[in-house]
Amino acid sequence: MEKVIVTFPDGNTKEFDKGISAFEIAKAISNRLADEALAVKINGRIRELYTTITEPVTIQFLTFDDKEGKEVYWHSTSHLMAHAIQSIYPEARFGVGPAIDTGFYYDFDINTKLTDDDLHAIEAKMTEIASKACVFERVELSKAEALEYFGKVQDPFKLEIISELDESMGAISLYKEGDFTDLCTGPHLPSAAKIKYVKLLTVSGSYWRGDEKNKQLQRIYGVSFPKKKMLDDYLLFLEEAKKRDHRKLGKQLDLFSLHEEAGAGLVYWHPKGARIRMEIENFWRNAHLNNGYEVLYSPHMGKSWLWQTSGHLTNYKESMYAEMKVDEQDYYIKPMNCPFHIMIYQTKLRSYRDLPLRWAELGTVYRYEKSGVLHGLLRVRGFTQDDAHIFCTPDQIEDEIVRTVEFARFMWNSFGFTDLKYYLSTRPEKAVGEDALWAKATDSLKHALERLGLEYEVDEGGGAFYGPKIDVKIKDALNREWQMSTIQFDFNLPERFKMTFIGEDGKEHRPFMVHRALLGSIERFFGVLIEHFAGAFPVWLSPVQAVILPVSQNFLEQAKEIQGQLAQQGIRVEVDERNEKIGFKIRHWETEKTPYMLIIGEKEIASGTLSVRRHKKGDLGSMSIEEFCKIILEEINSKLIQ
Repeated sequence: MEKVIVTFPDGNTKEFDKGISAFEIAKAISNRLADEALAVKINGRIRELYTTITEPVTIQFLTFDDKEGKEVYWHSTSHLMAHAIQSIYPEARFGVGPAIDTGFYYDFDINTKLTDDDLHAIEAKMTEIASKACVFERVELSKAEALEYFGKVQDPFKLEIISELDESMGAISLYKEGDFTDLCTGPHLPSAAKIKYVKLLTVSGSYWRGDEKNKQLQRIYGVSFPKKKMLDDYLLFLEEAKKRDHRKLGKQLDLFSLHEEAGAGLVYWHPKGARIRMEIENFWRNAHLNNGYEVLYSPHMGKSWLWQTSGHLTNYKESMYAEMKVDEQDYYIKPMNCPFHIMIYQTKLRSYRDLPLRWAELGTVYRYEKSGVLHGLLRVRGFTQDDAHIFCTPDQIEDEIVRTVEFARFMWNSFGFTDLKYYLSTRPEKAVGEDALWAKATDSLKHALERLGLEYEVDEGGGAFYGPKIDVKIKDALNREWQMSTIQFDFNLPERFKMTFIGEDGKEHRPFMVHRALLGSIERFFGVLIEHFAGAFPVWLSPVQAVILPVSQNFLEQAKEIQGQLAQQGIRVEVDERNEKIGFKIRHWETEKTPYMLIIGEKEIASGTLSVRRHKKGDLGSMSIEEFCKIILEEINSKLIQ
């Protein structure tokens, strides 16, 4: 029997009979691996376990512990859910059903508006179908055959997808699981029996392809796990995440609001939210000035030639708002700040002695996001970008990247985020710029991370078309990852705008340009911050840092005098003037998550002290006004994160 050599992730190799399946290889290694394996990566491509091996390959078995293993598991579960929906609602027609970071969803069109009770029925049907252990079988058709099939079942959504596919890409794949067939590129689990514990979470409306001009569908979100404990733990996590939802806390704590009737995706900052924003922005400005940046301000709109030159009208127009006529010329509201910073750069001849230039701006930009993807503060249409651009010589670039990564770490640590992950994204297939420049830029990013001793993952081909980048992800209090900071090279804009500097040789050269955002946008950062702290902000960020609670109306005058003394020290303090019992007031301000409550009554007035309570910690005892000021000011000035 002819043999093939299989190489494993640890570099070890082993011979197997030609034509052996990946599953049989897993079983030859161990029964446990065969049981836990969900899919296999063959020469870097994810395939089904029943794939046969006919030539020397490198393989890696994927389990639920692997990110890609989860994706296969959840993608297959979305198909199982679609199967169940079609079993209950034969008229169902299906949009798309991908795996996402936290599970899966499927969009579909049926004649019934679903409720939570319906989700339980669909879950039960999924369990019933999975128990039959039907395999996921891949079927390949030509474009014409695929159109004929979905024409017969009268699914307009699949027909639209297929009609847009390029025939030169080869066969179109469908997957059969029992009596259900769906359009899909795969891969899938060996069989539905692998899907053990499922929870359908929510049902909501969604527009086909996220466009409100299209038909409205229904979308079910769900999650699944191979072990019951995993599902139980996840449901507990969801309960905690629900409590921390920034939309709920934003309303409860009176921080911000959104008004679709006045404009979807546009944020209204209330006084308390604005106080926090002011603290964030003041910290941001001071940190930038201390790190060698200058702060810029730029207009909110510009003439069309600016966006034509930058390439936005060619590559980004769908995300821009429509043009407006001003003096018979087309203007566009800005989706990004970079062309304006370049205009400032171009105001005079630059020398190598002027570089590097580090220019930062909290610039409000506007991007058209489809209504279906808007989500609280995390996905909006108008936001203030924590933006900066670095213009430097090729020789300066590595040091500038090191400096920028260190600055990103400082910023995140200052706000209580210490678990950071770094990703290096390299040149995609379609890219602008010379190979030598890409190589130098990519090496600069790599060397900067290595100089700092930071571990990183490489995202091959994941860079922007105009340059490689470093992305920084943070983990919050619930161990969720958020993509926040980005450091991006740009070979495109310096060329398009013919940017130059005079080098040491007296000749003109192109500067290197780096786009850099640390916090991302103020709105999204604020949403993450609310959920990370569950609304209980550190004292330096809290909109109300202390509240004075007189035990009766008889002590209002003294309470206001103390308020004045604390306010003079720069402490944000309020007096609760309501004629309510002290227990009621304490409970109220606990729900407001105010760091300190200062209770005054006859005993405190007589002794010249305050009875101090700390949010979630309770009674701290009596202390003088001076003692309290020392404690709270130390927290404020040190920007202590608790």
